[in-house]
Amino acid sequence: MKLTRKESRQRRHERIRRRVNGTPERPRLAVFRSNEHIYAQVIDDTKQHTLVAASTLEQNLKSSLSSGANMSAANEVGKLVAQRSLEAGITKVVFDRGGNLYHGRIKALADAAREGGLDF
Repeated sequence: MKLTRKESRQRRHERIRRRVNGTPERPRLAVFRSNEHIYAQVIDDTKQHTLVAASTLEQNLKSSLSSGANMSAANEVGKLVAQRSLEAGITKVVFDRGGNLYHGRIKALADAAREGGLDF
């Protein structure tokens, strides 16, 4: 039986989440990529609480970007989530790529977050 792309991503995500957990000392940087936007959250899984979030839906990013679904948009979201995390006192995170392959927009967001000061 051949899996669809969505089913394959969901299976990869389940495998990743078995090992990747956010703690108060090292929360989880979760990334979700849709066809039109990209979202990033820093989550403490012990309290099930989102500490920091950023996405291409925000007004200040939406007005400056031509599209929410390209590399430059992912780059901006990565910088923004890193800046907000540092303001909240979070420097170390564990990266959760959401079952997506680590290239393209996911890699651009991760690289921008690293440049912004997050350690993972």
